[in-house]
Amino acid sequence: DESTDQKVLLEVGCGVGNLVFPLISEKCNYFIYACDFSSNAVELVKQNELYDECKIKGFQCDITTETIFNEIPRGSVDIITMVFVLSAVHPEKFNQVAANLFQLLKPGGILLFRDYRLYDMTQLRFKATNKIGENFYARQDGTCSYFFSLKEAKELYESSGFEIVQNNFIERRTINKKEDVNVKRWFIQGKYLKPAR
Repeated sequence: DESTDQKVLLEVGCGVGNLVFPLISEKCNYFIYACDFSSNAVELVKQNELYDECKIKGFQCDITTETIFNEIPRGSVDIITMVFVLSAVHPEKFNQVAANLFQLLKPGGILLFRDYRLYDMTQLRFKATNKIGENFYARQDGTCSYFFSLKEAKELYESSGFEIVQNNFIERRTINKKEDVNVKRWFIQGKYLKPAR
């Protein structure tokens, strides 16, 4: 019975579903929770032709609060992805987010994290007037951006109970031939485990 082998995945900051719908179209055996701070993004997820409530549940959520537990039971998720989401959260709320994610995971569950690294090109382009805190900046559109060091990410997740499986920098290039852009980008990438107690 394949349903007994079904894994549960949560994408925090799902946007319009660019990560989750390819998984559904590949017929991966996952039940997917997809949440986003933007109710507009969640509506677009629900309008996708692949949206099927037997396979996916999209909902609006502020991951810095405990409202997520109204949608997902504690200890029920196998894999959480959080890609370029935490950087938009106020640093004072990082610990709450990490604690929430830890509670959602089953023992042995994994959090996959990618975000902006300290001194990425985006940080270097911000003007001093955009700075609202240490490595924390306001964007033109009213959203925020934080830039992480490896030590900071490691300490954040360890203090919430995670074991660090992977915590490293990755380098990518942004290439736009039309605009003659070819720049190095730096991101932080982590794989953090909830110990199987």
